[in-house]
Amino acid sequence: MSDPSIVLAGGGTAGHISPMLAIAEALGRLAPEVRQTMIGTPDGLETRLVPQAGYPLRTIEKVPMPRRPGRDVLRFPGRFRSAVEDSKRILTEERATAVVGVGGYVCTPVYVAAQRLGIPVVIHEANARPGLANKLGARKAGFVGTAFEDTPIKSGQWVGMPMSREISQLGRLTSDEAAKARTQTRESLGLDPERTTLIVTGGSSGALSLNTAIASALPQLLETGAQVLHLTGRDKTVMNGVGAPLTAEGYFQREYLDGMHQAYAAADLIVARAGAATVCEAAAVGLPAVFVPLPIGNGEQELNARGLVDAGGALLVRDEHFTRPWIARNIQPMLADPRLLLTMRRQSAARGITDADERMAREALAAAGAEVPA
Repeated sequence: MSDPSIVLAGGGTAGHISPMLAIAEALGRLAPEVRQTMIGTPDGLETRLVPQAGYPLRTIEKVPMPRRPGRDVLRFPGRFRSAVEDSKRILTEERATAVVGVGGYVCTPVYVAAQRLGIPVVIHEANARPGLANKLGARKAGFVGTAFEDTPIKSGQWVGMPMSREISQLGRLTSDEAAKARTQTRESLGLDPERTTLIVTGGSSGALSLNTAIASALPQLLETGAQVLHLTGRDKTVMNGVGAPLTAEGYFQREYLDGMHQAYAAADLIVARAGAATVCEAAAVGLPAVFVPLPIGNGEQELNARGLVDAGGALLVRDEHFTRPWIARNIQPMLADPRLLLTMRRQSAARGITDADERMAREALAAAGAEVPA
């Protein structure tokens, strides 16, 4: 019998691609003999990130479900059938013995194709509010793993979020090892290794409202003796009143970091959006957080954060309420009280899961009929 062949499907956004790559890396560690191929669309981030990570990428056309009457409604059935046929051809050519799907436009035709070919499907749903592709695929999937405990999806089992080992391994350090990593990372970033450290990030694109609010409250934050590493986002440098980059003792601006594990290792507290990966990563490393969900969309970011907030590991504030007075009332006392941060760290870590990548990889291997390492 030839070696098992697992095809992973997903794409469009980093929220889909990152867990897919984490599962693939875990498969490579657990069963190096397994062939892996990925299916994405021709115009998503996967066209760059998947080859960059060293995996072969096959593509099918993106066929979004029309949301309003019009020409796209008439064209949809034919386009969807074509995407299913392309998926069947790829799965056949790759001799797929299992399919792993993480959601996104590409997944629905791949799930249908796998079902018609009798290939078992394993699904991971990253969001607290599941996407349409995974909701449809879950009806006949062999296993459905979720990043969040109460995700309403058929047969869902809470496994956590597959994430990069650089991040998940931080959550497995002893307190002494974590303290050493914190000191080393702060020094490498040019920070004071002894000062309480607040990290602020709006993601790689930045968040103007977060940047503005933090800049306005900076004197109160620095009064606590803490230092602030502000990751402003590309082309979003925070300026002072005369048009120069904002500066203050204990305040450090960068547009971004290559590797968010450095931020997690250095921080005592993080202010961030509540994307699924960020929420799960904060819990995995036991990092207290203040989540400011995106003010657009269908409220999924607030749902993502809810479990960690209810457990006492994070605070949640709406974007329009994240102002200088709110920061002074809520974040300033946290930075001034190491005991409060320690309590939040413990409560965050209690919700953290660091082995979701391997749990999903084991389910994929089992579905593919491969030997699952002990």
